[in-house]
Amino acid sequence: MKKTPLLNAALSTAIARLGHGDIIVIGDAGMPVPAGTPCIDLALTAGVPDFVTTLKVVLSEMQVQGHLLARETLEAAPLALAAIEELNASGALGERQLVSHDELKAACAKARVQIRTGECRPYSNIALIAGVTF
Repeated sequence: MKKTPLLNAALSTAIARLGHGDIIVIGDAGMPVPAGTPCIDLALTAGVPDFVTTLKVVLSEMQVQGHLLARETLEAAPLALAAIEELNASGALGERQLVSHDELKAACAKARVQIRTGECRPYSNIALIAGVTF
């Protein structure tokens, strides 16, 4: 049995297959998934699982070099923003790149995988860029 918090086999496999610079997107329930982008759909019902829990569990296994965040997230200030800012301040999210929401959606097409959460608060989305552990 795994010792880390991440139990979802598909998600754990996706993280294990990442290379330097690869992108994983964690999105709310409404974030579109582009055709051809693999989706790990964790959504069960509204709010389950929530964005913050999903982000923290992914970070328990993923080395992050940076992240893309939509400017609209800062403006709309969903509840998840406080956790994102805390994780950013601690260095867990690496270098921040602010982009438009449309640019974030375009990055989804380049993602190795997109994770759909049950989060139902708009702009609760982030793209994580894989780093290396050496």
